[in-house]
Amino acid sequence: MYSFLILKLDGVMQAWGDHTYEDYRPTVNFPTRSGLLGLLAACMGIERSDVAGLAELDKSLCFSIRADSEKTIKLTDFHTVMNARKVDIRKSGEYPVVSRREYLCDAKFTVAIGLSEHTSVTFDTIQRALKQPVYTPVLGRRSCPISRPLLVHTMEAVDALAALAQFEPNQGTIYTDSPALRNDRQIRLRDVPRHARVRQFATRMVSVYPKGSTHVPE
Repeated sequence: MYSFLILKLDGVMQAWGDHTYEDYRPTVNFPTRSGLLGLLAACMGIERSDVAGLAELDKSLCFSIRADSEKTIKLTDFHTVMNARKVDIRKSGEYPVVSRREYLCDAKFTVAIGLSEHTSVTFDTIQRALKQPVYTPVLGRRSCPISRPLLVHTMEAVDALAALAQFEPNQGTIYTDSPALRNDRQIRLRDVPRHARVRQFATRMVSVYPKGSTHVPE
């Protein structure tokens, strides 16, 4: 049996950044690794300049995320931006451009957080931070406040899928980077923060368990 920390992400709007330029900022359909790490780091008071603290948090956690909404609804917000880099870099210049920023609308997710074998981070530390956050937690962007408390509780289960199955609604696609749940249905995301002064990201593989799929623990 393994321990898991269960969170509920619920908000009118959420935005989990994908590969972006200033004139186009899409959102992934589920919370990214960098977004979840940023949310927890904000609650824990880990500053962006604390490279070692962010790296320690990153190597300590794995995430399994279940989409609880019946369908994905997106909203696009438009802004006028000066001196912006554009997707078509040849057309970048001094003139204002209209930027597009995507948001998920009325999305809900259940997240099972697992600890790696070699970590100094504890669930007790994370739980205290979620109950009394140093900085206000948001769902990807500052314009996306939470609609309910993030923390559900800790629990034990044979794996993250079994942990998620104990929380309604027990349907919906699950995305996981847990090594124990690696399967043949994977997608590649560039959402692993490099923890440098420049905001850069590495890629990772995410295993997908579609809605209604069965899983037998090994």
